[in-house]
Amino acid sequence: MRRIKILKYITLAAFAIIAVRLFFIQIIEHDAWVAKADEQHTMLETITAKRGQIYMMDGDEPVPVVLNQAVYQVIIDPAVTPKDDIKAALEKYAAGYITNNFDEAYNNEGLRYFIAAKNVPYTAANQIAKEGISSVWLKKGNGRTYPEGEVGSTVLGFVNSDGIGQYGVEGSLNNLLTGTDGLLKSISDVNNVALSIGDDNVKIPAVDGKDIVLSIDRGLERGVEEVLASAISSTAATNAAALVIDPSTSEVVAMTALPGYNPGDYGNVKDDSIYTNQVTEVPYEPASIFKNFTFSAAINEGKMTADTTYLNTPYTEIDGHQIWNAEQRAILNNQTLTMRDALYWSLNVGSIQALKFLGDNPNEITAAGRERLYHYYNDKFRFSHATGIELMEAEGRIWEPHADAYGLNAAYANMTFGQNLSATMIQTATAFSSVVNGGVWRTPHVIKGTLESDGTIKPLENYERIEDQILTEETSATMRSLLINNRSYKARAGIDRAGYDVGGKSGTAQVIVNGAYDDSMSNLVGSYIGFVAPSGQMPKYVIMVKMWGEGQALSGGEAQDLFDTLSNYVIDYLKIKPGGV
Repeated sequence: MRRIKILKYITLAAFAIIAVRLFFIQIIEHDAWVAKADEQHTMLETITAKRGQIYMMDGDEPVPVVLNQAVYQVIIDPAVTPKDDIKAALEKYAAGYITNNFDEAYNNEGLRYFIAAKNVPYTAANQIAKEGISSVWLKKGNGRTYPEGEVGSTVLGFVNSDGIGQYGVEGSLNNLLTGTDGLLKSISDVNNVALSIGDDNVKIPAVDGKDIVLSIDRGLERGVEEVLASAISSTAATNAAALVIDPSTSEVVAMTALPGYNPGDYGNVKDDSIYTNQVTEVPYEPASIFKNFTFSAAINEGKMTADTTYLNTPYTEIDGHQIWNAEQRAILNNQTLTMRDALYWSLNVGSIQALKFLGDNPNEITAAGRERLYHYYNDKFRFSHATGIELMEAEGRIWEPHADAYGLNAAYANMTFGQNLSATMIQTATAFSSVVNGGVWRTPHVIKGTLESDGTIKPLENYERIEDQILTEETSATMRSLLINNRSYKARAGIDRAGYDVGGKSGTAQVIVNGAYDDSMSNLVGSYIGFVAPSGQMPKYVIMVKMWGEGQALSGGEAQDLFDTLSNYVIDYLKIKPGGV
């Protein structure tokens, strides 16, 4: 009887404990337990957004140059998936796509989910699936294919193995191209089979990325790259870059640098510096090309005209430094020349004279001269500022007019002919466009807009484009005349064509080696910038080229040869009709 009572009390106590526990579960901890139940019976699946495609122009029609293709992640459960079997299958069918830490996954106890390979093409993924290895899943995603190969790689960039855009438009507009992933949430039964009923089922659709239309002309881009390749093969240059821009709109129609790479096989390069856009991301010293901007400033300020004269000496001494004319001709030494002569002969003493004129003292460089030149370089032409093009870009460097530095006047003297400063090709070409287009600085752009479902092209949002009249039309007309004069004096057989005005300016820059300019002249960068116009009309296109090579001396003359070939190609390709004939 005693035992029965004890058993009764134990049973009552157990029921009491259970009742208390149920009270806590059902009342006090209700929400927490519901959440745990939902977690066990909820299936979550990411709906991957489709990455936007990229188009170039073919005449008036956008054509795709970057497409999507189905790729797969190979996912394993290291606790169950046989290591030797899956490793053998991956090495056989997808050797180039295996993640770096594959072996480490099997040393991590408790790891039940691991991505063993990424961006595996459909054919390879299908072969892996046929192996029938346990606990292997294939997750479909979006990969990129570049049917044009290396064409346009400077502008396009690529998408890495994690699906993130790198360099070019793929990098700078990655968020716009990527879109937003969606989510599928469904309630499953005990066998993890999705149930088709229930208020807890949720589907958040993916928002696909935007299709981007470039202003780049596909055929012109390919042709420009072929011209550059030919120039590299026939000179000492190992690298060349080119830019073609419409000065009336600042729309870029070609932009490239060689050697290039295939964005679809971006890992197959010797040096990852090849990914860098030489036109927008690499500041350099353009040398005498900058005389265009010094002369424009002095003429626009009314401090000189094309016919203003000065005494040309072989060199001038500034802050104890002798700065020599690069073009040493006895016939020019100690002669009274015009500023037109100075630009034609690319005389450094002449560009320094323009700075003196800017400072209201023809005999020395003054603070007022430095301030005015800085105002034009920094505020009007916007050197040392990003241009606002829809690509990654560098800002370059110019000296401030009151910098606490020894030899500031000498620094400014060198700046008049494009040394002792740095600028990118896109900055230089945009500024030059304003010099020849009537005096208007416009934000350069390489994007026409997004391609909408109805086939229309919609301008990009949140991209401000500046349009600023920085020079008078008279100054611009004078500079065009001077630049055309450069060509008419130096015309060579087969270069200048009847019915067209071609104007431009070369630059041969010394390169800094071990912290100082290489006076041996064994390292030189050659550049040329110019415009193409039907005779008597406004310029249709501005073209800038740059040639260089480590340990090589490339001159502005060689760059001019490249410009000449390109200008003729552009005239023919774009069917620019001659004027005055």
